[in-house]
Amino acid sequence: MIYLYGIVFLIVFIVLPGLRVVQQYQMGVRFRFGRVLGLRKPGLNLIIPYIEQLRRVDMRTITLPIPPQKIITKDNVSVDVSAVAYYKIVDAVKSIVAIEDVMSAINQIAQTSIRNIVGKFQLDEILSEREQINAEIAKVLDQHTEAWGVVISVVEIKDIELPEGMQRAMAKQAEAEREKRAKIIAAEGEFLSSQKLADTADIMQAHPIALQLRNLQTMAEISVEKNSTIIFPAQFMGTLKDIQNFLAQEKPPAKS
Repeated sequence: MIYLYGIVFLIVFIVLPGLRVVQQYQMGVRFRFGRVLGLRKPGLNLIIPYIEQLRRVDMRTITLPIPPQKIITKDNVSVDVSAVAYYKIVDAVKSIVAIEDVMSAINQIAQTSIRNIVGKFQLDEILSEREQINAEIAKVLDQHTEAWGVVISVVEIKDIELPEGMQRAMAKQAEAEREKRAKIIAAEGEFLSSQKLADTADIMQAHPIALQLRNLQTMAEISVEKNSTIIFPAQFMGTLKDIQNFLAQEKPPAKS
């Protein structure tokens, strides 16, 4: 009977309190009297209760939203920049021993890095060279977090909020740029059209009858509607005679 009570006591007060479950995406860090003894893999693990502790560390990629930061750009424009960072713990022991709260630390250093790096660029560069800025922020964060057993995989600028006055100025600039392009395209079209008209005039000057044939074609197009009155100018009658003479000259002579 005493042995039975002993077994029950052992199970209730030693075995059961010493069971720890580590999930597949976690890694367990084992402490004994505050000293790190090693790691525990996913699954059911047994530790010595009241003497040892097991700290679980999430090894998945974690998304860290970075709140909007008020930044003065190199050309003295005030903007609000928000971003998102993705990091992953690769050394469970360092993430516990080397830093108190790794997520809070990464959040703070990310905000500082964004303000320092984005402030070195002009507004146009911030809007057009996001990939370069993202790479520089990730590089700076990696240098700080390497000692914490953390790897920064991606940093992306999510949103850039401009003052209303600057938005209106940029809209006017874009509108003026589009008007300039439209005028240039229209001028190029006029230039090409004038070249074609000049070539056509040279051809008609060399062949006067071509102009009259063009007049006939225009009249034929007008007459399709059947609701127009066509007035033949006096010189047009002379042109008809020229056409007849031209056709007579082109007609092959009759065979004898």
